[in-house]
Amino acid sequence: MQWRYGVIAASLFALAACSDAPDDGTQTWDFGLEEIEGSVQHEYAVRFAELVEDRTDGAVNVRIYPYGRLGDLTDIYDQVQDGAIQLAFGSGFLGGTVPESQLFSLNFILSEDEHLNTRVLNSDAFLKSEDFQDSFRDRDLHPIAVVPEGWQVWTANKEIRTPEDFSGVAIRTMDNRLLRETYRAYGADPTTMEYGEIYSGLQLGQIDGNIQPVFAHEEMDFYQVQDYMIFANQAQFIATFMANRDWYDGLSDEHKQMLDEVAAEMVDYIHDVQVRLNEERMETITGNSDIEVIELTSDEREAFRELSIPVRDVFVDMTGDRGDRLLNLLLEEIESAREG
Repeated sequence: MQWRYGVIAASLFALAACSDAPDDGTQTWDFGLEEIEGSVQHEYAVRFAELVEDRTDGAVNVRIYPYGRLGDLTDIYDQVQDGAIQLAFGSGFLGGTVPESQLFSLNFILSEDEHLNTRVLNSDAFLKSEDFQDSFRDRDLHPIAVVPEGWQVWTANKEIRTPEDFSGVAIRTMDNRLLRETYRAYGADPTTMEYGEIYSGLQLGQIDGNIQPVFAHEEMDFYQVQDYMIFANQAQFIATFMANRDWYDGLSDEHKQMLDEVAAEMVDYIHDVQVRLNEERMETITGNSDIEVIELTSDEREAFRELSIPVRDVFVDMTGDRGDRLLNLLLEEIESAREG
């Protein structure tokens, strides 16, 4: 791993030496993605690059690296922390680098209104809060925006409408303590399995269920080996758009202001993009299979929500006072936005 990362980093620095400061004074900003071309993150990066290049009259070029070009997820996080690349996305696995980011793994802390959630997460009150900023900056990162990519959806080979229905269900989760505690609370048997092994695990009956955003269920064909797709609206798949801290701090005030303006402009844009992409992929799923789609009622959701609340204490145990303040801040901002 270290050897591979060294090769990748050396290649990036070589590219930077060739293109970051050419004779005409233009700059190149490297942007590492966790997802492939055509994904929500890729759509974000393409539009971001267009806006930055337009706002700087071509003085800044954004070079996009879809997933796989820079190694695996931890390679990407290492490279943006070390300054080998300037910009990156981080989501579920980022919790190993920024523990406070696991706030987004908690169930039932957001509203059922995706647009409201996107606006709250990118509000100055939350995004620019000292605790959220410092949770990244203490790890040599700087958060620029928060990007929800759609609901995390359950699939299984049986109907799941109540916690009792989860009894004995081996559901695949990431290697994440919060998720394991959550699904144990629901009565399931959380099982860790590598992402690339999920399809065969479902096909062979090694696991009974799965938790993914719609786009992953479609891209990886998970839906083809499951009978039910359950929308509980318990959590969204959320990525943070972040920069290397020292690089960001070294930007001119003009470029910092431009980044803030572009990020603000992207909030509604990327919300509409993720809604469109997820709708298109649901059409593919339902058109290519006989999977049954279930949407839980408010009463059915409430039974799971009540069981999820004690898991918030696990998050606070992991992240201390800062995590506690962030959790309460987000709950307060969501509630305030609902009432408004």
